[in-house]
Amino acid sequence: MTPFQQHGTILTEQGWIKGSIRFDQRILAVEGEQITAPAPGDTLILPGFIDLHVHGGGGRDIMDGGDAVDTVARLHVQHGTTSLLATTMTAPQNDLDAALQGIAQAVAQRQPGRARVLGVHLEGPYINPGKLGAQPDFVQAATIEAIQRMQAIAPLRLITVAPEMEGNLALVRLLAETGIRIQIGHTLGSYEDGLAALEAGATGFAHLFNAMSPFHHRAPGMAGAALAHANYAELIPDLLHVHPGAIRTALRAIPQLYCVTDSTAATGMPDGAYMLGRQQVHKCLGGVRLADGTLAGSTLTMDQALRNLVGLGLTLADASRRVSTNAADFLGLSDRGRLCQNAYADLLLLDSNLQLTAVYVEGEPIDLGHA
Repeated sequence: MTPFQQHGTILTEQGWIKGSIRFDQRILAVEGEQITAPAPGDTLILPGFIDLHVHGGGGRDIMDGGDAVDTVARLHVQHGTTSLLATTMTAPQNDLDAALQGIAQAVAQRQPGRARVLGVHLEGPYINPGKLGAQPDFVQAATIEAIQRMQAIAPLRLITVAPEMEGNLALVRLLAETGIRIQIGHTLGSYEDGLAALEAGATGFAHLFNAMSPFHHRAPGMAGAALAHANYAELIPDLLHVHPGAIRTALRAIPQLYCVTDSTAATGMPDGAYMLGRQQVHKCLGGVRLADGTLAGSTLTMDQALRNLVGLGLTLADASRRVSTNAADFLGLSDRGRLCQNAYADLLLLDSNLQLTAVYVEGEPIDLGHA
């Protein structure tokens, strides 16, 4: 591969640099002069977005299996997501196995023009049937044997569990040593249940505030455990799932808060009916809901997430960390989510309105003609 070179105002871990970045599959050099902030009209160069909660996009759902994940990865890269976790739904085991087989193919070989699929986010089936949210009721009891069998099909990188369910806390302890990240979600657990899970090795919280016991000053709930003790948690900043005031609260409380889309098949598609696992969902007025009105994932893309965060008052550098670096750190990835020598050349060029003008995935330029 012939090296590329791009000039602009580059966000590095040390701050902004006015200069150039040279790269092939990985970044070869970042050179230039340190500045305090971009100037109006600058070409902005940011790390590619990393989305750890992606159910679908472009009309396809990860649970469709087969080549669905390929369509999803193509849709999201058009919006700057350079790597993602393909996220499953609570479902019968045969459905999960079929989805995992499709994901395994995408993990093994990234197709041109697609985001890198890093592995699987298993959202359920080890959740509380009393806090399903938009998950169908195919909850299972957790066993290490089932996890190991699924891990043999496709790499599980993140599992969402309700720690108060029988057997789940023991599972957290067992998996904490394997490198699989465990986060707490779809839970009716108490504040104390949250602390017990963190002590057992859980390291995050799924879509903070959504599908978890809420904060109350005499019963802090799972949301209170996250606000008081979490270093990492994911949050959906579509401004429908979480009020801006609650987002600001979380930003002050959780140092490494990062953002996800929780996107569905309806992402990038017109209003209408779509599938989310075995449930039909409806896209209208910018949201996705079950027939009873329950929010069911989102149509958010990560470029819009970045703009929403900046609109809430975050600096661009802080907002970028929340849609990129913090998620990489949560997964233990030191070679993604940052622009430095030897990191993968996952990078974005944006104009001063934070609109994408170019995307590179591992050095490959992405055609944005369909964004």
